[in-house]
Amino acid sequence: MAERAISTLFEGGGFFEGPRWRDGTWWVSDFYRHTVSRFTPDGAEEVVVEVEHQPSGLGWLPDGSLVITSMKDHRVLRFADGELTTLADLSDLAGGHLNDLVTDARGHTYVGNFGFDLMGGGTPANADLIRVDPDGSVTVAATDLAFPNGTVITPDGATLIVGETMGNRYTAFDLADDGTLSNRRSWAEFGALPVADSIADGLAQVVVSPDGCSLDAEGRIWCADALGNRCILVAEGGEIHDEVRVPGGLGIYACALGGPAGTTLLLCSAPDFFEHNRATAREAVLFTTEVEVPHAGLP
Repeated sequence: MAERAISTLFEGGGFFEGPRWRDGTWWVSDFYRHTVSRFTPDGAEEVVVEVEHQPSGLGWLPDGSLVITSMKDHRVLRFADGELTTLADLSDLAGGHLNDLVTDARGHTYVGNFGFDLMGGGTPANADLIRVDPDGSVTVAATDLAFPNGTVITPDGATLIVGETMGNRYTAFDLADDGTLSNRRSWAEFGALPVADSIADGLAQVVVSPDGCSLDAEGRIWCADALGNRCILVAEGGEIHDEVRVPGGLGIYACALGGPAGTTLLLCSAPDFFEHNRATAREAVLFTTEVEVPHAGLP
C-alpha cells in the first residue's frame, strides 16, 4: 500500500459525513453541529444551512436544488433559494436513522437507513433502500440490505452500487431511466453475512464495514471502512488495491474524490461514531491526500 502525505483541511467538527465536491468547494454535513457547510480547498468554512435533526447525505436535483437527509425525523429535505423544505417524509419506511444518499442525473434520490436503533442498542435488522423522485413521491427501490449506506452510480448512469455497512459487502443493481433497480448482484464481498441478535455480536463479524464512498475512473471504489480506521480502494470482486490511514489513528467514516483534477481524496475522520461521545465533542477532522486516478460517476 502506498505511503501518502496526509494534510489537515479542517479541525473542530462534531462528526462529518456526506462529503461531495461541487463548484470548486467541498460540501460536508456535520451531524452534531447540525450544519451543511462548504469548505474551500484551503479550509475556510461557510455554513450553507442548518438542519435541526442531523444532516447526512447530500445530492443535487437537475434544477440545482440541494437534497439533504435529515436523519432523526426521517425526512429528505430540499434547499433552494435560501429556503429549506421537506421533499419527502420516509417515517413509514425507515427502520432507523436515515443516512447517506445519492441522486442520479434524472433526479431520483436513493436513501439508506440504519434499519434499527444503532445508538440505542437495538437488535440488528435489515433495511430498505428508498427512492425519492423529484416530485417527492416515494418508492422502495430495494429490500433486505444490511445497513445500506454509501452509494455510487457509474458514469453511464446504468449501475448503482450500495455499500452494506453490516453486511461485509457491496451490492450492485442495474439502474433504469425511470429509477427502477433490477438485476441485483454481488459487487464485492469481504466476509460472510453477519448473523447476530446484538450490535456487539454483529460488529464482531464485520471484516470490512463500507461507509461513505467514492467511485474512481477505473471503476474502483474508495471506501471508508468504518470499523477498520482506514479508507480502502476496492475493485469489483473485493480485491483491495490501496489503503489510507490518518494521523492519530482516527476512524474514517466517509470519503470523496474531488479537487480541481478529481484526484484529491477527502477523508471524514473522528475518534469514533458513538453519539454519546461525539454529540458535544469537537474532535472531528477533515483530511486530504492525493491519489492517482480521478473521480468518476456520482456522487
